[in-house]
Amino acid sequence: MPSSPEVCPTVCPHDELNLRRFRPHGPCRLILPALAGPFFRRLLVSSFFLLLLGLASVSVVRAQSPTATLTGTVTDENDAVVPGVNIAVISIAQGFQRSAVTNGDGAFVVPLLPPGNYTVKAEREGFTTAEARDVILNVNDRVALKMQLKVGTLTGQTVDVLDTQALIDESPAVGTTVDRQFVANLPLNGRSFQSLIALTPGVVIVPSSLNGSSGQFSVNGQRPNANYFTVDGVSANTSNGGGSVPGQATSGTLPALTTFGGTNSMVSVDAMQEFQVQTSTYSAEYGRSPGGQISIITRSGSNEFHGSLFEYLRNDKLDANDWFANRAGQARPPERQNSFGGTFGGPVLLPRFGEGGSQPWYDGRNKTFFFFSYEGLRLRNPKFALTNVPSLGLRQTAAPGMRPILQAFPLPNGRVLANGFAEFSAGYSDASALNATSIRLDHTLNSHFMVFGRYNFAPSSSARRDGQSNLGTTNVTELRQQVLTAGSTMIFTPAASNELRFNYSINRGKFFQRQDGFGGTVPLPRELLLPAEFVPPGSHWNAGGTFSLSGLSSPFLPQVMVNDAAATQRQINIVNTLSFTNGSHQWKFGVDYRRLAPILSPRAYI
Repeated sequence: MPSSPEVCPTVCPHDELNLRRFRPHGPCRLILPALAGPFFRRLLVSSFFLLLLGLASVSVVRAQSPTATLTGTVTDENDAVVPGVNIAVISIAQGFQRSAVTNGDGAFVVPLLPPGNYTVKAEREGFTTAEARDVILNVNDRVALKMQLKVGTLTGQTVDVLDTQALIDESPAVGTTVDRQFVANLPLNGRSFQSLIALTPGVVIVPSSLNGSSGQFSVNGQRPNANYFTVDGVSANTSNGGGSVPGQATSGTLPALTTFGGTNSMVSVDAMQEFQVQTSTYSAEYGRSPGGQISIITRSGSNEFHGSLFEYLRNDKLDANDWFANRAGQARPPERQNSFGGTFGGPVLLPRFGEGGSQPWYDGRNKTFFFFSYEGLRLRNPKFALTNVPSLGLRQTAAPGMRPILQAFPLPNGRVLANGFAEFSAGYSDASALNATSIRLDHTLNSHFMVFGRYNFAPSSSARRDGQSNLGTTNVTELRQQVLTAGSTMIFTPAASNELRFNYSINRGKFFQRQDGFGGTVPLPRELLLPAEFVPPGSHWNAGGTFSLSGLSSPFLPQVMVNDAAATQRQINIVNTLSFTNGSHQWKFGVDYRRLAPILSPRAYI
């Protein structure tokens, strides 16, 4: 077969060194692997050494694939196997085709198929062409299809459309698959699919720990932080707690959720094609964590343009006041919830400007596709609190040095209690915000080489008043998630294929406290503890007893007075899977390299 055209090598002279240190080394070319040539021979040799390395150290060599494998057998009307049948697996949405030929046992294997709807066509001289339509493949599927050919005089004149039989699941894994249609028809709280994970047998929801670092659910009795999330085949366990103490949140064992605990930052519901939760007896390629394996696949564009818009509105004008706020004579606190966004996807069509006809300059049908998604959230959650604060008498009789600290609490508006305390009641609203944007491009160079790229940017923030200590202090958490993923699928021969994934993620987080004039609070001056020349702008007393120094500012909330801690989680993930088919056997092995580089920046003095 002819070699593929040369474009640029990812393999440069010092690749091994750069995979370890991740240092750029000038311009790099990419070479599409030839079906027959020195590059392919080198790939086979390197794959052999990878296999030897896997036998020597199983804990290092492992890979995972977000695709499906279709196997099957072809028989005639007498149930005798038919060898040499040309099998074509055709994607309905994008039009690409994968090919295979049945062996002497009438069996065929087509690996690395993206989840979707397919038509399977079987052709051989002397038989009527047969088609099996609406063959649905899901993520991580390994299913078998049986096809029967009828004897015909000439091929190509008639097509026998077979009744699509139920696919036979050949995978020993125990799990549950949830597709996009199922998600679209169910109401989801906060447009997050965590509640659907609980539908999987063996999954138990567990309460979070006091520091919020634990996972959200346990699978078959495993620890909540033993679950492994992947998006398009690469790790999504890039959580960032924004705290000053290293823990689970920076260890790479928890998913990158929003500040209010939703999965929107990883994948928006409208940008998700499907996800699967495997709970036990899954393949050895899922060996990084012993808990559940959650594989998420994002949507791609198709040959037709499709779009959607949505808006969810909730307003306090439509709700009654809280019973406790009514009893205390407090007004109804503001309540706002605006969840909005949309999607748009289809083939890439570049118009032709000027003379030259009405045909586009580039027509991406059956070749190049895009999918864009945006989801926004603006939330103000109403709350009511009844707390104790320093009484007016205590504020007036206290020593001059203590008065600024006592004035940092709200003024009392209720009963005077013993020991210098008085009641303070108020209704207020905690604010949260989210902007999740993603764009995905898919391109098919030919029937043997496909590439894709996806960029996701999802900043989120939450501001909650400290109802336990001081309502005049607001705890603010901000996360800024950016993910870049690229991948390729290479079909060398019908019996040899390779899948490569690369991911770079960076998740910046900050946690800080600020004071405002809520309830008559007088923010503490920053010069109270240290001389002014030693206190940078933005520092602030916390009335709970903590003095924080910081010169950082916030990209989400202007006029921030304090930044207690900042953290950044960085990840590089390279996953390569090589598959061989030999008769009825399939060999699959690869490498999953993951590098985490968290940065912690505490700014608190206690």
